[in-house]
Amino acid sequence: MGGLTYTMLDTTNLSTAEMYGNVLCELGKEHPEIVGLSADLAKSTKIGLFAEKFPNRFFNTGIAEQNMFGIASGMAKCGLVPFVSTFAIFTSMRALDQVHTDICYQNLNVKMIATHAGLSFGQAGTTHHCTEDIAIMRSMANLKVIVPTDGMETANAVVQAYETEGPVYIRINRGFDQKVYENTDYDFRIGKAHQLTDGNDLTIIACGSCVYQAIQAAKILSSVDGIKARVLNMHTIKPIDREAVLKAVYETRRIITVEDHNVMGGLGSAVAEVIIESGKGCAFRKLGIPDTFSIIGLHEDLMAYYEIDTNGIVENVRKLIGLEFEEDEDWEDEV
Repeated sequence: MGGLTYTMLDTTNLSTAEMYGNVLCELGKEHPEIVGLSADLAKSTKIGLFAEKFPNRFFNTGIAEQNMFGIASGMAKCGLVPFVSTFAIFTSMRALDQVHTDICYQNLNVKMIATHAGLSFGQAGTTHHCTEDIAIMRSMANLKVIVPTDGMETANAVVQAYETEGPVYIRINRGFDQKVYENTDYDFRIGKAHQLTDGNDLTIIACGSCVYQAIQAAKILSSVDGIKARVLNMHTIKPIDREAVLKAVYETRRIITVEDHNVMGGLGSAVAEVIIESGKGCAFRKLGIPDTFSIIGLHEDLMAYYEIDTNGIVENVRKLIGLEFEEDEDWEDEV
């Protein structure tokens, strides 16, 4: 991983955003073409760690997100590699025209690290909840969309984003994520899901903070119900791992998706598109925020309210297991 210097202890002492800031500093030591930009949110997004180490390579545009992304596109045209950090709500909505036209249309090498995503800024109020960004950003041509589950996966995502030519959107939370990975030494690849548990009764496909909840749900389902659930960490929403989805359909015939995002247009919709295009039937359910603006509260309380926590996943899996659907046994010559 290129000599990253954080330790395992940092996963409990550092927020996911701080892990990003530290990794960016390590990359910055080796790659002088990396520059950082923020719009008066360097401290909150933790790109301020980069600013402290490389003050001549950091640019604060003030509260002018549209200008910031325009500046980043110009820097990329000059051969620099801009890492741009602001809240997810500002990246995907306030500056969308610049992201669309200045960056994605030109397929420029800009890395967007969007923090405070989903319901993670729950107590700040509904206008700061970013529950539509996956749907928005995955509709942008040329743009890769990654939703890491914890600090270690964020570290991998940031490194591979740098190593990948073209625009990348990485969506992370505000605070401390539950630890899924002990270190960065696992097979993380952009566009390839990571299977975390074995099982052929049902597949739970999750991303971001919901991956840990899915793992805990799988443990309960196994010990209490005897249900063996496969858990897939679909950290990359675009390009999605079609092979992993189709394998889950073929082998488990029941799929439930879980995301800290609106149920329209996000992970669940991306998975559903793969299933529909395959022409194969399965029992399917999407968990997420319904077609509504979210309420205000602490992140963990909101996850429980919208049934994307461990208990919500368990109850919905039990319902899905009992759902009957028309079997299609003509598989071998099609998959």
